[in-house]
Amino acid sequence: MAAAKHDLESAAVFGASGGIGRALVAALAERGVQRIHAGSRSGEGPGLPSVAPFRFDLENEDSIAAAARTMADDPPRLVIVASGVLTLPEGRGPERSFRQLDADAMERVFRINTIGPGLIAKHVLPLFPREGRSVFAALSARVGSIGDNRIGGWHSYRASKAALNMMIRNFGIELGRTHSQAVVAALHPGTVDTALSEPFQSNLRDGQLTDAGRAAENLLGVIDGLTPSDSGGHFDWKGEQVPA
Repeated sequence: MAAAKHDLESAAVFGASGGIGRALVAALAERGVQRIHAGSRSGEGPGLPSVAPFRFDLENEDSIAAAARTMADDPPRLVIVASGVLTLPEGRGPERSFRQLDADAMERVFRINTIGPGLIAKHVLPLFPREGRSVFAALSARVGSIGDNRIGGWHSYRASKAALNMMIRNFGIELGRTHSQAVVAALHPGTVDTALSEPFQSNLRDGQLTDAGRAAENLLGVIDGLTPSDSGGHFDWKGEQVPA
């Protein structure tokens, strides 16, 4: 992966109301991106001239398809899926033992962490022009690495992110057949100070927690350096490849 800077006229962030998503929208605006499609369940976004808010529900494909249609006349060259769940809204998860597995909870985690990003790819990848550089990136997690798993636990979250990583690999292969300069990648942002990580921050070492603004800059820096040869890979916030 070679570091590079790419001019960007249009981008889209799915999950723009979350900690990292909001920071990504702000960082893209700071970079001077002319149009930033910012998606959330509420449909609200920061009041910046370059930001075009849109409404979508990660568990509703029709809403994702409708959002993609609004971008058809101004297709983004960068799409980031910044949505995900570790603990469900009602407080379930992550499981520390197989004895805690619950089918309904597992299905919900997969719908949000795996199926939702896959459906976003289904509807936005066809918008990418065949010529020139385009990037589709989804936030994953190092704990989704099978090769890097040493302590187990967090079954649904780990499995859903591992499945997401496999889809990213598949999409990279498929898109590469028609879009020679396109990149599809999974990104591990590190441990970021957001609502997702808040219940688990007390066990972190000093310096292990990153604020959302810094995390966004790190992720965009990694995206800057991605090349077509990296497509389908999983990279951490330092740009290093995460084991499959």
